[in-house]
Amino acid sequence: MEFDAGEVLRQGMLVVLKLAGPILILSMLVGVLVAIFQAVTQIHDQTLAFVLKLVVTGLVCFIGGGWMMNTLVEYSKYLFTLMT
Repeated sequence: MEFDAGEVLRQGMLVVLKLAGPILILSMLVGVLVAIFQAVTQIHDQTLAFVLKLVVTGLVCFIGGGWMMNTLVEYSKYLFTLMT
């Protein structure tokens, strides 16, 4: 197997996007929904958005943690096969 730094970097960036993407997208969606709710009800509490984002992030990590770990292990195996 031939080493190509560009390919390794591209694969690494794809792994980062696959792992961080769902967490960031859902966290931003919750932030927007809470902001709309706060604007409509005129409740401006900082902890409301923080707690909801924290709960959503925890749930995503709990539900998708196995898939995330498998993705990271597969990429690590790929890197180790390149080293040999």
